[in-house]
Amino acid sequence: MTKKTFESQLARLEEIVSALEAEQTDLDASVKLFEEGMALSQALSAKLEDVKFKVNALKRQGGTLSLTPFDAKEDDDAE
Repeated sequence: MTKKTFESQLARLEEIVSALEAEQTDLDASVKLFEEGMALSQALSAKLEDVKFKVNALKRQGGTLSLTPFDAKEDDDAE
């Protein structure tokens, strides 16, 4: 299965919104589109939060790149 890019997922979400706004879709199809749209919205929001976290981490490091994994704190907490 090919991993979809953020941009392709966003484009699909925009297609879904347009289809739902057109009001020409039957109820069952509308529900399926809504479910797909909600899943895409959650995935896109999670990706944006991840990017925001990484940008903030880089800002705290003064813009220098680091090989420290972002989830290192979570691994320490699990022990």
